[in-house]
Amino acid sequence: MRLEKPSEKWQNEHLAYISEWGEGKLSPNRFRLEPDVSYNQFLDQLTHLESGQPGQIPTSNFFLVDDDRILGMVTIRHKLNDYLLNVDGHIGCSIRPSERRKGYATKILSEAMKITDELGIDDVLITCNEDNIGSAKAILNNGGIEAEPFEEEHGNVIRRFWIKRRQ
Repeated sequence: MRLEKPSEKWQNEHLAYISEWGEGKLSPNRFRLEPDVSYNQFLDQLTHLESGQPGQIPTSNFFLVDDDRILGMVTIRHKLNDYLLNVDGHIGCSIRPSERRKGYATKILSEAMKITDELGIDDVLITCNEDNIGSAKAILNNGGIEAEPFEEEHGNVIRRFWIKRRQ
């Protein structure tokens, strides 16, 4: 099991992953495919986002894969703005619906933390909705320390956790 950058070889599996989510919200939304955008254009967009163009926060995007199957997806934001500090944090990840409750959320977060180390991010913020018990457990399993929650305008409560990598 490993993190791998999206590439053409994952196109069909990516489409299958998305279809498993059905009409629900795909998370992280960075992996949503638009009908009028080719897969190569989608890959180019990811490369553009990682480079940190002016006005954009650089992001790295990976699939958690095992053999020929995508188990999860993760977006790593290289720094935080006010919105990310309160709502989305440095890392956003998801596990394929059919693969949940198998420990993959803990694994993808652990692998993502290795990338944050490479990026030199010492204090990593990870968030989840208040009712997302599975994500909270994965964050705690990776050393997350809960901080003050954030309540969005519409009442949704965001749990915020810090993982400190260096003292």
